[in-house]
Amino acid sequence: MKIDILTLFPDMVEPVINQSILHRAQEDGHVEIRVHDYREYSTDKHRSVDDYPYGGGAGMVLRVEPVVRALRDLDRKRNALRILMTPQGIPYSQARAKTLAKNDRIIILCGHYEGYDERIRDYFDVEISIGDYILTGGEIAAMVVVDSLVRLLPGVLNNEASAEEDSFSEGLLEYPHYTRPRVFEGKAVPDVLLSGDHGKIEVWRKEQALSRTKKRRPDLYERYLKRRKDK
Repeated sequence: MKIDILTLFPDMVEPVINQSILHRAQEDGHVEIRVHDYREYSTDKHRSVDDYPYGGGAGMVLRVEPVVRALRDLDRKRNALRILMTPQGIPYSQARAKTLAKNDRIIILCGHYEGYDERIRDYFDVEISIGDYILTGGEIAAMVVVDSLVRLLPGVLNNEASAEEDSFSEGLLEYPHYTRPRVFEGKAVPDVLLSGDHGKIEVWRKEQALSRTKKRRPDLYERYLKRRKDK
């Protein structure tokens, strides 16, 4: 997979993509991540990419020209999936991550200022939001998307089962985990995990995932039951 990130603040992005799993995935050739400062595509001497909104109002608006120039330079054949990070977008989810991870090429635009010139939307395929709140810019949101995609790529995780067992992979929260010591301040590891009976362990984990989801995220639990019923 190839991922191009368009941002006004490369220094916010590069430290993240050069750490941990993202760094290793790039070194191993599973993904190529490139960061571009789209201020470079501005044509005025001040390299400005924003302007005052028509009709008045607070804040500045991201101009359409620098963004489109960047897209056309990076995606001449129009074969990349273009993602616009915006709080107005489709809510992000694990299911959405799995769908996006099937693409070979992705371009992500990180917005800034008060918002986008509305015409920018015409040049993107999907708009994504990571939650109902406002961030200073789209860089942090873009890193959430990139991290969630890369870990789904074949060969990235040392244990391929990890991605399948994560919270939300089946529409449920993940079951509890334990490691040594066996007892800590009177709190013991459940006996079933020490039994060596993998069948019982699997049943226990599924029960725990269902119970935890029902208690903490009843909305996910109801959605899970509905999908089961539909099947």
